[in-house]
Amino acid sequence: MAQLHLYVPDRMAEELRQKARAKGLSVSRYLARLVRRELGTGWPKDFFKKVVGGWKGEPLERPSQGELENREGM
Repeated sequence: MAQLHLYVPDRMAEELRQKARAKGLSVSRYLARLVRRELGTGWPKDFFKKVVGGWKGEPLERPSQGELENREGM
């Protein structure tokens, strides 16, 4: 996991500490949540345009998965 360094004015740093403390989080975890919310976790722009139909090899085939095994209950 990457580690980033951030410089903010002292007043802002104290406000961040207070907000993190109020949520029961470390400042690092609080900031990570802010960044995640801002950046989102969706697919990158044009991801499906670049990926769909991109396979150029032999057609993919899923092999047989076999039979389910019977297991003893707990």
